[in-house]
Amino acid sequence: MPRTFTAWCNSHLRKAGTQIENIEEDFRDGLKLMLLLEVISGERLAKPERGKMRVHKISNVNKALDFIASKGVKLVSIGAEEIVDGNVKMTLGMIWTIILRFAIQDISVEETSAKEGLLLWCQRKTAPYKNVNIQNFHISWKDGLGFCALIHRHRPELIDYGKLRKDDPLTNLNTAFDVAEKFLDIPKMLDAEDIVGTARPDEKAIMTYVSSFYHAFSGAQKAETAANRICKVLAVNQENEQLMEDYERLASDLLEWIRRTIPWLENRVPENTMHAMQQKLEDFRDYRRLHKPPKVQEKCQLEINFNTLQTKLRLSNRPAFMPSEGRMVSDINNAWGCLEQAEKGYEEWLLNEIRRLERLDHLAEKFRQKASIHEAWTDGKEAMLRQKDYETATLSEIKALLKKHEAFESDLAAHQDRVEQIAAIAQELNELDYYDSPSVNARCQKICDQWDNLGALTQKRREALERTEKLLETIDQLYLEYAKRAAPFNNWMEGAMEDLQDTFIVHTIEEIQGLTTAHEQFKATLPDADKERLAILGIHNEVSKIVQTYHVRQLVPRRDQALTEEHARQQHNERLRKQFGAQANVIGPWIQTKMEEIGRISIEMHGTLEDQLSHLRQYEKSIVNYKPKIDMLECDHQLIQEALIFDNKHTNYTMEHIRVGWEQLLTTIARTINEVENQILTRDAKGISQEQMNEFRASFNHFDRKKTGMMDTDDFRACLISMGYNMGEAEFARIMSIVDPNRLGVVTFQAFIDFMSRETADTDTADQVMASFKILAGDKNYITEDELRRELPPDQAEYCIARMAPYAGPDSVPGALDYMSFSTALYGESDL
Repeated sequence: MPRTFTAWCNSHLRKAGTQIENIEEDFRDGLKLMLLLEVISGERLAKPERGKMRVHKISNVNKALDFIASKGVKLVSIGAEEIVDGNVKMTLGMIWTIILRFAIQDISVEETSAKEGLLLWCQRKTAPYKNVNIQNFHISWKDGLGFCALIHRHRPELIDYGKLRKDDPLTNLNTAFDVAEKFLDIPKMLDAEDIVGTARPDEKAIMTYVSSFYHAFSGAQKAETAANRICKVLAVNQENEQLMEDYERLASDLLEWIRRTIPWLENRVPENTMHAMQQKLEDFRDYRRLHKPPKVQEKCQLEINFNTLQTKLRLSNRPAFMPSEGRMVSDINNAWGCLEQAEKGYEEWLLNEIRRLERLDHLAEKFRQKASIHEAWTDGKEAMLRQKDYETATLSEIKALLKKHEAFESDLAAHQDRVEQIAAIAQELNELDYYDSPSVNARCQKICDQWDNLGALTQKRREALERTEKLLETIDQLYLEYAKRAAPFNNWMEGAMEDLQDTFIVHTIEEIQGLTTAHEQFKATLPDADKERLAILGIHNEVSKIVQTYHVRQLVPRRDQALTEEHARQQHNERLRKQFGAQANVIGPWIQTKMEEIGRISIEMHGTLEDQLSHLRQYEKSIVNYKPKIDMLECDHQLIQEALIFDNKHTNYTMEHIRVGWEQLLTTIARTINEVENQILTRDAKGISQEQMNEFRASFNHFDRKKTGMMDTDDFRACLISMGYNMGEAEFARIMSIVDPNRLGVVTFQAFIDFMSRETADTDTADQVMASFKILAGDKNYITEDELRRELPPDQAEYCIARMAPYAGPDSVPGALDYMSFSTALYGESDL
């Protein structure tokens, strides 16, 4: 350690043209001690005493010790007498104190200072080097690679690090000491053999020597500080860019989903069957339960990300983020409004369509039943009416046929009502837009045409029967007349036959004349009237239509069963209504209460922002835990829809009311949490105290007259006036453009605290970043790709190279990049 301290002191004393040989002897008169302090501090000490007496020496040493004490260093047990007397321990302790104060104390790396800062600096500088692991200021340096790595990191041309071996510490140490002395003006303060031969090298000696490297590379340290600032700025920009890219991607995805979904919701083309419409309803249920809720969360997250990004941009002195055209929050809200407008009424339309199809199915079945019955009745009727059985029938048979025809006409008239019902049902199916109306209409038309034909054939047969009856009656009258005369004629005929066949014998002319006269008289009776014949009139009793009483008896119990089943179904439906109503009447008010509570939480100020955030997150957890009850209600709602229940007197809440309320509740709590998180960001970035935050909240709440958590334009104007702002319309419009960039006509609490603390933020500026780049560029007006890659981490170096324009100044060289315009772009309108 004495050798190290001696070398360290000489490295400074030589700047004043002197040095020491023996550390415990050469500082005894205080003169070189005072000179050392002047060199390392850059300040003048009190004029030294030039006398040789002990008192003069003590006076000089005291002046040195007083100067050290004036720099805030406590000198414990170190007195001037001990130094003057050559006390080695005290002298070395004093020199170590000086080294600590002037060589190590001011070292600061990432908010750590002194020993920790120096160690962190060594670790960062040697991190890329294999076989180097700096954890302390003793054994971590024994193999010499740590010293070589420090030199190579800053002056890679001085050491060929790749040829060094961990198992050759003496070569490594001597290489580092020789190069440091020759090229870096750092004297040899350590002995390589001592370090290798000691189990634990002296920590103070190592620290002293390493601190010389730190100061030797002070220019590089400035560059590192500049690089740190640039890295910090670029990290902010990269994070913000990632947030912007995420927003653009999420916005595009969400808008694309909305674009695809709206036509589906607007498609009101009905399906032809109940099954197909019920599938549509099931698809809609999946949309509401599975597909839309994540999109609600995405939309909420998108707004949260947007608000957080804008807050971070404001806090880092960057311009507000302007999404690409069509992807503004307002565009998404408008698209979402269109989605919900398309969604509105879709479920009602589906249910109405199902109701319509249910009615259509019922009507179609009714039509089929009546048409089938009618067609069965008419089967064979046309053939029957076309028969010409009357042409060979007797009068009695004709009369029987007429009686039968009269019965058929009566039956035909009775069926008129059914035909009219069939036509009416077909008309209703047409009006309700039944998908199979063409076949219904064709069947109905066939029935009507057949009905008209039956009517015409019935009339034609009646007329034929009546004509035939008249003809046969005329013939019958002739037969009757003949029958009346038939008997006398037969008697006469018998007599005549007998007379004609009788033999006669005459003896006289008179007798023959008499016979001749009689025969002439007989011949005169020949045109006798026909004998009346008994007409046999057969009465053919009408065969009455047999009523199918057995069939009627079958239908009665079927009807009873159908009524019983319908009564049970309606009882079940009523239980479903009550079950849904009971749950909805609890869940609906619960959601409303929670919304009101969140509104109060976001307005009232209780405890710190962290307390509020913790409270809100617990509140959010309790809300999310309520989700199973919503799911249970969804299940009951599905049962109600499947039962085709369209009204519920037991509640005023519909499932749609509950869904919308639940989505609003989740969105509101998430937004409220995000508002508090952004308030914390703002508070921490701008150094706002809790008391100031409470004052801001009190002022805001006072002028939030409608208690909505937002001030409208007039309320905000009144608030500004109360704080002493005296502005005209132009100035107020300018302020509104800051606090309400989206022109919504309201001022949120986040915007209000941003405005109230807008001048207090300690942020980087374009000029500061430009100055940092200038340091890295060695004071040039441009920077090269190699310089960026050497000074910045790889990802940030490539980030700059990809975005920096070529430098076009007069002193330009190949590969020169324009860091000035890049720095300006970081804080202005740009593509970044």
